[in-house]
Amino acid sequence: MNHQRLKILIADDHPIFRRGLCDVLETDDRLELVGEAADGEEALHLVQELDPDIIILDVQMPKMTGLQAARSLLSAQGKTKAILLTMLEDEDILHEALDIGIHGYVLKENAVEDLVNAIHAAQEGRTFLSASLSDLLIKRRKRATTLVADHPGLKNLTPTETRILKLIAEDKTSKEIAAELGRAVRTIETHRQNISQKLGLSGSHSLLKFAFDHKSEL
Repeated sequence: MNHQRLKILIADDHPIFRRGLCDVLETDDRLELVGEAADGEEALHLVQELDPDIIILDVQMPKMTGLQAARSLLSAQGKTKAILLTMLEDEDILHEALDIGIHGYVLKENAVEDLVNAIHAAQEGRTFLSASLSDLLIKRRKRATTLVADHPGLKNLTPTETRILKLIAEDKTSKEIAAELGRAVRTIETHRQNISQKLGLSGSHSLLKFAFDHKSEL
């Protein structure tokens, strides 16, 4: 049976490393490299032009970082899935990447071994992480479990309230949240009051502080 090959776009500002990634992809006849970019802005432009199945983004690039490009891309909810490449085992970046719905997070030192596996995992709807990042993921999950134990009211939040709490953690105002969810500002303010009540929070900035403090676990 002749399966259609996955279209891959690579964005990395180091030409030699990018060439190496291309060589890795060309070892798998299920993949088709359709384009290369040297920065995040060019990457997003090529996504519109080439409509790839998967884009591989270096975290640290000029003009627009890979993380910024991935956030823009995934918020648009198109078909293209995103995999991040990084040299750093950075817990904050990993959390942010997972929060925006990244499909893979690969350390550059493991790219030769991990990249093709990450691509196929992403296409199957799974999230792939380089093995050495698993400790960071375990710590994240442990903190999330501890948070619910410490604040059992989190389990009583409705799906809408949970989403609003996550948006508050992104420093969005009630007006911005209302626009994103298609609700009235007054409705959002009511939800905020209900969330605070369920979590046992009081004071004008207590909900905002709670959301900021626990952003990576929400």
